[in-house]
Amino acid sequence: MGLLIPLIIIAVCCLVIWRAGDGFMVASEYVGRNLSEGVRGATINAIASSMPEIFTSFFFLFVLNDATGFSGGIGTTAGSAIFNSMVIPAVSIIAVISMGAVKKIEISRKVLFRDGIALIIAEFIFLVLISGSSLDWYHGLLLMSVYVVYIAFMFLSMDKKAKEALIASTPQEDKKEEKKELVESQESSSFFLAIITLDLERIFIRKSKINDTNAWFLLITATMSIAGVCYWLVLACEWLGEKTYEVPYLGTFEGLDIPVMFVALILASAASSFPDTIISIKDAKKGNYDDAISNALGSNIFDVCFALGFPLFVFTLINGPIVMSEDIIELSSELRLLLLLSTVAALVIFTTGKYMGRGKAGILLGIYMFFVTYIVGRGTGNQLAQSIADGLVSVVHFFNIN
Repeated sequence: MGLLIPLIIIAVCCLVIWRAGDGFMVASEYVGRNLSEGVRGATINAIASSMPEIFTSFFFLFVLNDATGFSGGIGTTAGSAIFNSMVIPAVSIIAVISMGAVKKIEISRKVLFRDGIALIIAEFIFLVLISGSSLDWYHGLLLMSVYVVYIAFMFLSMDKKAKEALIASTPQEDKKEEKKELVESQESSSFFLAIITLDLERIFIRKSKINDTNAWFLLITATMSIAGVCYWLVLACEWLGEKTYEVPYLGTFEGLDIPVMFVALILASAASSFPDTIISIKDAKKGNYDDAISNALGSNIFDVCFALGFPLFVFTLINGPIVMSEDIIELSSELRLLLLLSTVAALVIFTTGKYMGRGKAGILLGIYMFFVTYIVGRGTGNQLAQSIADGLVSVVHFFNIN
C-alpha cells in the first residue's frame, strides 16, 4: 500500500500530461506552422513536449526547497534526456515498420549532426557548469543562454527561400482533409465527454477552425493543466524516496528510502517524456522522420538548458545560492557524465549507416534497459552498480571537472 499510492498518482499524472500535451501540441504547431521540417521538430515540438520537465524541475526545487530538490530536477531532466535519446527514436522506428509501410527509414544526416552535436556541446557545458559546491542565479542564466544561442542558430540556418515557399504553398487539400476529420471527430463526441477526457482541442476548437485566439487559449489552458499535475508528480516521487511519508486523511506509509534523484531518474522522467514519445510516433507515422528524431534531440537540449536553468535562475534569485552536499555533488557528477556518454553512444548509432531499422531500435532499447537496471542497482546498493558509479566519478575528478 505504501508504494501503491504514489505509483497510482504517477500513473494518473502520466495520463493527464499526455492529454494536456496533445492540446498544447495542437496549439503550438499552429503557432509554428510556417517553420520547415526539422526546425519545427527541434524548436516548437521540442518546447511543447518538454513543458512537463520544466514544471517538474520547478516544483522539485520549490517543494523540497533545498539541494535535494535540485537533485530531483537533475534526475528528471537527465533521465528524460536519456529516455528521449534511446526510447523515443526506437519506438518511433518500430511503430512505422510495424505498420508495414517501410522496412527501414532514412533520417537526414544534416539534422542528426546538427542536433546531435549541439546536444553534446550543451551537455558538456552542463557537466562543467553545474559542478561546484554552490549554485547561483548566473548558473541558471548561462544554461538558458546556451538554449537561446541554439534557437538563434536554428532560425539563422533556415533557408529563406525554402521558408517563403513553405508559407506560400500550404496544400488546400490537406487543409480540407484535416478540417473534415476534425468535424467528424467533434460530431461523434459531446462537449461533456471532451471535458471528462480532458480533450482540450475539442473544448476550445469546437467549430473546426483554429485561429490565433483559440490557439492561445488552448496553449494557456494546457500549460496550466500540465503545471498542476506536475506538482502531484513531484509529491509522489518525494513520497517514494522517503523512508516514511504521510498522506492526509489516510495515514503514514513506508517509502523506498532512496535518494529522490533515483526516483526522478526513472519515474518522473518517463512520465514527463510521455508527450515526446506520442509526438515523435505521430510524426514518424506521417513520414516526418526528421521531425520525429529532431523532436527528441531538441527536447534534450531544452531539458538540459532551459527546463533546469530557468527554475534554478528563479529559485536562487528568490532564496539565494543553493549549497550542494558532497553526496549530491558526486551523484550529479556521475549522472551528468552518464548523460553525456549515452548521448555520444546514441549519435554514433544514429549516424552509423544510412538507414535505421529494427536492429538499431533494439540496440537503443537495450542501452536504456541497462540504464534502468543500473539506476535500480544504485538505489538498492548493488556493489556492481556502485563500482560503475565510482568509476564515473573518478573520470570526472580526473579531468578536474568537479
